[in-house]
Amino acid sequence: MSLNTLRPSPLVDQATERLREEITTGRWPVGTKLPPENVLAQTLGVGRSTVREAIRALAGAGLVRARQGAGVFVIADTTVETWPERLRRSAITDVYEVRNVLEVAAADLAAHRRTPEDLTALHAALEHRRQASTGSNAEFIDADIALHCTVVAAAHNPALATLFTEFVPLLRSSLIDLLELAELRTHEPNHGDDSHTALVDAIEREDGESAKSILRGELEATLARLEEVRAQPS
Repeated sequence: MSLNTLRPSPLVDQATERLREEITTGRWPVGTKLPPENVLAQTLGVGRSTVREAIRALAGAGLVRARQGAGVFVIADTTVETWPERLRRSAITDVYEVRNVLEVAAADLAAHRRTPEDLTALHAALEHRRQASTGSNAEFIDADIALHCTVVAAAHNPALATLFTEFVPLLRSSLIDLLELAELRTHEPNHGDDSHTALVDAIEREDGESAKSILRGELEATLARLEEVRAQPS
């Protein structure tokens, strides 16, 4: 076996990666039975619980499968890419196009399904966004995203909420970069307050068409700005 003892750092991650290499490089072909847990633990210099977690991660990636009473076997030599991993590899403009579809639909649903509690949360989020306009770009973006999350939550569709949550980390970093590169808040610290206020008002009035139109316009304007900034020479 070509494995070497691991260094003390995130051991589960290291163990997972080392075992993954044995599979993806063909040293453990499809159909191979993995060595027993105690042998792997001794070879890698880690505890059996670490090996167990690493094998669980490999199973989640679709590389191995446990067969009751027989052991753990390699079933594939390429990783099944997860949705978050695909998002991280996607261009932000592509992500924004998908966000446009999801969030515009959520705004329409929110206008028809919002509860008094949702309205209270929306107004609180809008006020928090205004207060954050005196802070850093990161603080402002966090407040902006929180308001959008509140709109999605008011749609009362768990699937939409889950999908939007997956977008948040990538959106956050990209929007902070956009504000800094485009200097959008230099002369307008509370950039976009009018459109966000109109969005909350439309949801409160149960006007789904207006809510969709307002949000679509805001997202398309941001997407256009992202594309403009990316086209500029570095």
